[in-house]
Amino acid sequence: MAPPLLTITDMALRFGATPLFDGVELSIGDRDRISLVGRNGSGKSTLMKVISGSVEADRGKRFLQPGCHVTYLDQEPDLTGHKTLHDYVASGLNHVSAEDNFLVDIILAEIALEPDLDPMTLSGGEGRRAALARALVSDTDILLLDEPTNHLDIATIEWLEGRLQSFRGGLVIISHDRTFLDNMTNTTFWLDRGRVRRLDKGFKHFEEWSEIIIEQEQVERAKLDKLIEKETQWSHQGISARRKRNMGRMRALWDLRDKRSNQIAVTGQVKLDIDSGKVAGKKVIEAYSISKSFDGRVIAEDFSFRIMRGDRIGIIGANGVGKTTLLKMLTKEMAPEKGRVKHGTNLEITYLDQKRSRLQEDETLWDYLSDGGDHIMVRGHSKHIISYLKDFLFDAGQARSPVKSLSGGEKNRLVLAKTLAMPTNFLILDEPTNDLDMDTLDLLQDVLGDYDGTLILVSHDRDFLDRIVTSSLVMEGEGKITEYPGGYSDYIRQKKNEKAAQKSNAAKKSSKTVEAPKQRIAKLSFKHQHALETLPKEMAKLEKMMAKYRAKLGEGNFYAQDPDGFHKINDALEKAISDLAVKEEAWLEVEMMREELEG
Repeated sequence: MAPPLLTITDMALRFGATPLFDGVELSIGDRDRISLVGRNGSGKSTLMKVISGSVEADRGKRFLQPGCHVTYLDQEPDLTGHKTLHDYVASGLNHVSAEDNFLVDIILAEIALEPDLDPMTLSGGEGRRAALARALVSDTDILLLDEPTNHLDIATIEWLEGRLQSFRGGLVIISHDRTFLDNMTNTTFWLDRGRVRRLDKGFKHFEEWSEIIIEQEQVERAKLDKLIEKETQWSHQGISARRKRNMGRMRALWDLRDKRSNQIAVTGQVKLDIDSGKVAGKKVIEAYSISKSFDGRVIAEDFSFRIMRGDRIGIIGANGVGKTTLLKMLTKEMAPEKGRVKHGTNLEITYLDQKRSRLQEDETLWDYLSDGGDHIMVRGHSKHIISYLKDFLFDAGQARSPVKSLSGGEKNRLVLAKTLAMPTNFLILDEPTNDLDMDTLDLLQDVLGDYDGTLILVSHDRDFLDRIVTSSLVMEGEGKITEYPGGYSDYIRQKKNEKAAQKSNAAKKSSKTVEAPKQRIAKLSFKHQHALETLPKEMAKLEKMMAKYRAKLGEGNFYAQDPDGFHKINDALEKAISDLAVKEEAWLEVEMMREELEG
């Protein structure tokens, strides 16, 4: 077995008086695909920097095999100091040669970015793609990726997965994207309360494993509490007469108390809830043949759509395809060039945008939440600012700190705190998962699952879409917008079935065109005559079943109330569509035979 590429032994690090890590031990091997998980603020990014060598620990040893290279993709990449994008990406090369520079051109072509662009003019998604290109051309031995999927569309995330599958070194990933981690990892590092635990399985096994550990800790803590209680009771019974011979037992009791006081309890969870406010009308939004273009690029072309009360709509599409523009048209913030949008009654719209545009960097958390007082109205009830901040895992000392002192995840939590305090019956979330830790994501999913208002969700998080939405609007480019029942996985499955059916039909048509002419038959066989009479009835029956299935799938709360039932009916609909295609093909063949006989 090959020795690890990198090891860290007995590592400790403090920030001021606060210990961040203590006694950390870890190793990274040649083919390790590691997910580094932990709550926001637990120190994942700092640990990544210790691994990379850019941050020095207070204690411990970091050993890197001679000749090995480590490449680190920061959560906020620095693109300054380079005239062109080619120069920026090439700066990541460990070796510089004509061949290496050629690799830079190849990877820039793959991510559709021009090499002579100024790096400082790139959008968030373009900058993230450029930073990934710089990391991937480095020919490194260990690749450290901190939130690599932030600001990427699904197509680019899947491209990245393909690229990383062929990477031959050790890989460590911090990400909130569950599907990405499920697909990419075979090992898990759990950073929890200053310790790193290792599981030699991928992220998909993390939840079950971590729950077992927490349950074991709770059992041990209960045993320790009981032992302390027993020993304390003994200490009060005639201790003076037994002082000398029992000082050892007393010291053991003090040690137990020290151990208990030094145990760090599991961090609390964010408390989330949403008030759906007034009941909106049954029809929330109706779009009639809307069209919109920008600079010759078609966003929507003759698009009609209806959103009913309780619907949970996911919007899926590549960066730049026009998802935000579509949202603005649906909410009447922007008028379509053609067509019209109609809103239902009693709408209370709350819009959480991905740029956190309502946050002012210099205002404090207190000022952002309050209207001048020390309380905030939370779903119709008054609550103290400090208490509400604690619900979202902020310390009381952070209340008067400026927003600019927060991490990306903390800013997102703060915006959620403000957004979810307001009564709303129509919630629009534009990329809400960026920078959130997984525990907060889980709770947000639970809350949205119980929310009885109407929801529109724009997200590149495939797992989040699968768990939340009842139907998906897929923006496929050139103005084409198609609705698919279910989440992202349902869309992919239906798309594959569509392509398979198209391929099958094309093959059948092609085989018919090259068939040799058949001899004229005298009359239809009994089998063909029977098919001619029965197939239309069977096709009509299938069409009725399909209409019922579609009506059931279109019910706003069906997916949330019965996900298994939703998938069963969706599968039944797909089978009915396939059966109908087969019967239509059979009927057409027999009908052509009949016409040939009569002709």
